[in-house]
Amino acid sequence: MNQASSWLDQIHWNPEGLVPVIAQDANSGRVLMLAWMNREALQLTAERGYAVYWSRSRHKLWRKGESSGHRQKVREIRLDCDGDVILLSVEQQGGIACHTGRESCFYQRLEKKQWHSIEPVLKEPAEIYTSTK
Repeated sequence: MNQASSWLDQIHWNPEGLVPVIAQDANSGRVLMLAWMNREALQLTAERGYAVYWSRSRHKLWRKGESSGHRQKVREIRLDCDGDVILLSVEQQGGIACHTGRESCFYQRLEKKQWHSIEPVLKEPAEIYTSTK
């Protein structure tokens, strides 16, 4: 086993070859989002210093911020004790991690058996994502 791939081999990938990834703000500690990575995405993230995920819906690599400009500069990559979850400590560029225009994807809270949005939209999605047609 060569040394370049040995750290990737220590990860317990799911049957689809993916691992869940939690992105956490490096300064505040706030959880920004959960996404997935395949082996290539994690290797690119480690090499380039910016988050690259695997889009399960589009079945392709997703370079966070490629269309919105809200990239995630990676400060640290951690692996949990079971080897099956990655934690990224990131600097969220633009202050928006969620495609809804919010700081975090976790903006809904359960109150009296109903979900309530408790975080403001910082920028309307239509302003973030422009058509490429």
